[in-house]
Amino acid sequence: MRALVIGASGGIGSAVCAALSARGCEVVGLSRSADGLDVTDEASVAAVLGRVGGVFDLVFVATGGLEVAGFRPEKSVKALDAGALAAQFALNAIGPALVLKHVWRLIPRDRVARVAVLSARVGSIGDNRLGGWHGYRAAKAALNQIVRTCAVELARTHPMAALVALHPGTVATPLTAAYAGGHPVVTPEAAAERLLAVIEGLGAEQSGLFFDWKGERVEW
Repeated sequence: MRALVIGASGGIGSAVCAALSARGCEVVGLSRSADGLDVTDEASVAAVLGRVGGVFDLVFVATGGLEVAGFRPEKSVKALDAGALAAQFALNAIGPALVLKHVWRLIPRDRVARVAVLSARVGSIGDNRLGGWHGYRAAKAALNQIVRTCAVELARTHPMAALVALHPGTVATPLTAAYAGGHPVVTPEAAAERLLAVIEGLGAEQSGLFFDWKGERVEW
């Protein structure tokens, strides 16, 4: 099995790489720090992914951020800032979309393949009962729509592939350290194992859906 992990230097991405390697998989990990992969810059995405050859049974997109460009999540509408909103969309929605665009050629057409993109439950419009975090929520909601739309297209050319959005739970990483509050957290290693267990059970019939770390559907 060959796996491609985008965002391999982050807490979840590095744990996924380690877990896959422990399973005997051939893992190609790409990140901004090690490979210059800037998902907010299409030229960078095209160049870095353009150097990758072959096809992959699993593509795992683990990029994203809660605090972006120095802006903290908004507590109310009064805190909205155009620059902060644009930065959230650039990293959390447009970035993964560009990755999907340029990773398409690396997905095999003749066998089962799985593509997983990290999202977040707070991106669920139907599940939003607290408000706040406007930019992050909206960017993740946009990401979910991108995943859904790309999955429709993927099915036309890759009938055995599954493309899904995943909510990893609250993972103990620098991204969540200041925001975990009273929520239970899991280590990146535990999150990686949980997410891989969900991914391993995916078939084409689940493509275009949104799952949490327990494998349960999350409403849009």
